[in-house]
Amino acid sequence: MSSDSAALTADFLKSNDPDRYYASLVIPEGKRAAVQSLYAFATEVASVRERVSEPAPGEIRLQWWDDALSGKGHGNVRQNPIADALLTTIGDYGLPVVPLQRLIAARRFDLYQDPMRDLTSFEGYAGETVSALYQFAAMILNDGVPVEEGDAAGHLGVANALIGHVRAFGFNASQHRIFLPLPVFAANGASERQILSGEASDGIRAALGQFADLAREHLDKAEAAIATLPRGLRRAFAYAPVLRAELAGLKHVQEQPFAPPPAIAAWRKIAMMSWWAWRNG
Repeated sequence: MSSDSAALTADFLKSNDPDRYYASLVIPEGKRAAVQSLYAFATEVASVRERVSEPAPGEIRLQWWDDALSGKGHGNVRQNPIADALLTTIGDYGLPVVPLQRLIAARRFDLYQDPMRDLTSFEGYAGETVSALYQFAAMILNDGVPVEEGDAAGHLGVANALIGHVRAFGFNASQHRIFLPLPVFAANGASERQILSGEASDGIRAALGQFADLAREHLDKAEAAIATLPRGLRRAFAYAPVLRAELAGLKHVQEQPFAPPPAIAAWRKIAMMSWWAWRNG
């Protein structure tokens, strides 16, 4: 990738997804730009919903990225610095394109107001939008060769998505969105109407507690799998300690489901990941 594309991609990531930018800083310098291109692409695709007022323009934008990955893009796709950086990374490391296209397809769900059908659907969504990024980051660290069977990336991605959506539960409800599986709320006696109207209830609290417990299970399994990986690949998973800290803070969300949860300061996140990377990588 050109130096301009790399710099613009890093700036985009820092401005739009600071957590992933911080995570990229523990990646060895020679491979940092490649990982940042992957993260910036994911951030760009995830942000499509926020930039459109209805699904149709979002579908067009997502299709542009799908065409760019499949070589069917119109015009000079590489004039887009993120696309230029990503396509260079794909070529340099021989990354498969299909998982990235699945990520795009999964993000189409974001364009609509439909609730998540069930836990299996949520885990599939998390796998395609989050786990895939951990898997690819590890491949980049291993010069494009996949070396883990997906346990670390799979479990960490689901834990990441669960923790993120529990933390964002109140905000999403205010936007008339329910990302967490609705049947879990229903099983606890909480209705869609209660969620969308911001009515806290014991049922909502119980469901959020179940999601937190499930996130803990996935995070425990992820950390066990990460510990078995070669040390040189573990830095791809350096966000794990931040997730562990955020998991501890989910009790606040259970107590006040619709209130903004306390945030961890950026410097603390950087310190946690740096210390973890030093010990593990």
